[in-house]
Amino acid sequence: MTKIRMKVRFDYLGKTRQGKFFGGKNGVQVAEEIRQHKVSLVRNVPIQGIFIEDIDMSQEVYTVLDEVTGKMTAFAPVTITYLADTLEDAVKFAMKEEFRTVEVLEPEDLTLARLDIERLLMKVCDEMHNYRSYLERKLDNWR
Repeated sequence: MTKIRMKVRFDYLGKTRQGKFFGGKNGVQVAEEIRQHKVSLVRNVPIQGIFIEDIDMSQEVYTVLDEVTGKMTAFAPVTITYLADTLEDAVKFAMKEEFRTVEVLEPEDLTLARLDIERLLMKVCDEMHNYRSYLERKLDNWR
């Protein structure tokens, strides 16, 4: 299978926190700090099967009204262009809560054999289980 070149966008949420360490920072500042932290991890921590070509943080932090809380929520977008050794590696890299969009840059056409489809579906299932566990832990800590 040939390598897959993709561009994904992640929007990092900036939740304001109360307390003496985080006091005084608004959602935009928190979103920007989280984006900086996440991008430094992507740059400095190798990810098996993924080669980072470009990281674009030039988009401005934006805010939207959260319909549940009625408060303004800030998001800091980042676009990452990368090469994945396999489709499973691409899925693992993109399966994050902050994931927003994806664009496959290369190849123009991709043919999957039966075994490739089986592996892809298994990887999606594994990542969904991991994400569910993450949400359950997050919910348990919130209670």
